[in-house]
Amino acid sequence: MTNNAVQRAVAGILLTALLTFAAASVQATGKKQNFLIATASKGGTFYPVGVALATLATAKLRTPRSISLAAINSAGSAENIRLLRDNEAQFAIIQGLFGHYARYGQGPLADIGPQKNLRSIMTLWQNAEQFVILSKHVDTGTISDLNRIKGKAVAFGKRASGTISSNRVLLQNLGFDIDQDFKLVATGYGPSADALTRGKVVAIGTPGGIPTAAVTRAMSALGSQATILSFTEKQARRADGGRSLWNKYIIPAGTYPAQKKAVSTISQPNLLAVRADVDEEIVYLLTKAIYENLTFLRTMHEATRAITLKSALAGLPLPLHAGAIRYFREAQIRIPAELVVKDDGK
Repeated sequence: MTNNAVQRAVAGILLTALLTFAAASVQATGKKQNFLIATASKGGTFYPVGVALATLATAKLRTPRSISLAAINSAGSAENIRLLRDNEAQFAIIQGLFGHYARYGQGPLADIGPQKNLRSIMTLWQNAEQFVILSKHVDTGTISDLNRIKGKAVAFGKRASGTISSNRVLLQNLGFDIDQDFKLVATGYGPSADALTRGKVVAIGTPGGIPTAAVTRAMSALGSQATILSFTEKQARRADGGRSLWNKYIIPAGTYPAQKKAVSTISQPNLLAVRADVDEEIVYLLTKAIYENLTFLRTMHEATRAITLKSALAGLPLPLHAGAIRYFREAQIRIPAELVVKDDGK
């Protein structure tokens, strides 16, 4: 099936799921049964994976449980935490860094404090850092080449998004001040790729599961005129900043058009998060549905191939929801003590 055919199929499935969500109004046992999962901009990986999860949940849990889930796009992890806090969404995909911020009330959440009503369900996939730069500015082919474009326009994420925040942190660890060193163009993944293609920016920073649609879009248009920057081992350690969050990650050759060689970059985990007050049975059923239907998910997006029981708890920064704990114990997965809390967070 061609990429266009896959996209049309996904769009059709999404439309069906959204219509079902809009029509469903049954609230069994008096509890809310229609839920939203917050994702990110449509050109990245969060949104299509969120669509896949929502489609699966609705298909498997609508009958006889009357449970439906719909995906919504957002500005990313930072906004998703707010949406969860305000109960404008009950589930969300968030970056590991923002899960860490939420648990400890750090970074952009320092003024708000720890988000005690947030829980994790599972690790989804690794978010590969993908800095794509016009090849005419490349010298070493590593992240240090960003020094060659200081003062120029770049697209490193929307304002207040998880993308811009994580890019700011990891590049700060490498000695960059992105607000001072570059002219930031605040936009989503798809528009970032278009801006690079049209010469409006000279580099983009689009972390995501591979392949990321925006990177494919840019590389398809530019070919050898664009380069995905790599990280040396030293640069990878510096970028992590001692958090043990970012680790080495290889983007295989041929993942993107005109990408002839493997790229050694870094990645951080992405996780499925949920409000602690969502009913335990619902989270249990959703977790079970995901792991029992991985074949279906893998037809929806390549990034979902990373979802496995073996990696279910890898790098989770937030404690587990009681419903997820119940499923993992049934699956005989050992749960680290730091992922279990005594209170229910309600």
